[in-house]
Amino acid sequence: MDSYINSNELHQIDAEHSHDEEGNKMFGFIVFLMSESVIFLSFFAGYIIYKTTTPNWLPAGVSGLEVKDPAINTIILVASSFVIYLAEKALQRHDLKGFRLYLLATIAMGSYFLVGQAIEWSHLEFGFTSGTFGGTFYLLTGFHGLHVLTGILLQIIVLGRSFIPSNYDTGHFGVNATSIFWHFVDVIWIVLFVLIYIWQ
Repeated sequence: MDSYINSNELHQIDAEHSHDEEGNKMFGFIVFLMSESVIFLSFFAGYIIYKTTTPNWLPAGVSGLEVKDPAINTIILVASSFVIYLAEKALQRHDLKGFRLYLLATIAMGSYFLVGQAIEWSHLEFGFTSGTFGGTFYLLTGFHGLHVLTGILLQIIVLGRSFIPSNYDTGHFGVNATSIFWHFVDVIWIVLFVLIYIWQ
C-alpha cells in the first residue's frame, strides 16, 4: 500500500517546524538577555556598595546631578516602549505602513535619548577619572547607551527588511526579539535613573 503526504499535511509539518525553530531562537535570545541582566545587576550592586561605603562620594565641587533633563529623556525612552509595541501590533495586522511609522518614531525617540545623554555628558563638571563616582557614572550610563544604540541599529535593520516583499509573511522573530530587547533597555534605564539621579 502506497503511503503519501498530501499538501495540507506538508503545510502543517512546515508550519510546526517553523514554529519550533522560532521558539528555539527566542529561547536562545532570552538566555542572552539573562546574561546581560547579570552584567547589569553586578554593576548595580557595585554602585550601591561603592556609594554606601565611599567617603566623599561626589567629586570635589560637585553637589549633585541635574535631574530635569534626564527625567525628560527617561519619559521619552519609556514612552518608546509603547510605540514599538504598537509597531508589533501593526505588523501582526499586516499593516506595513503603520509598522514603519511606529518603528521610525521609536528610532527617533531612542536617538533623542542618546543625543540628550551626549549633551548632558558635555556639560558635566566631572570626568571618568573623577573618583569612584565619576568612573561608575560613566561606566553605567555609557554601557546602557551602547545598548540603546544597539537597539536603534536593530530597529533600522528590521525596518529595512520590511521593504523586502513577503519578508514577514513566515514569521516575526526579528521584530519580536528587537522589541523585547528595547523593553529590556528601558527597564534597565529606569533602575539606573533611580540609582543615579533620584538616590543622590
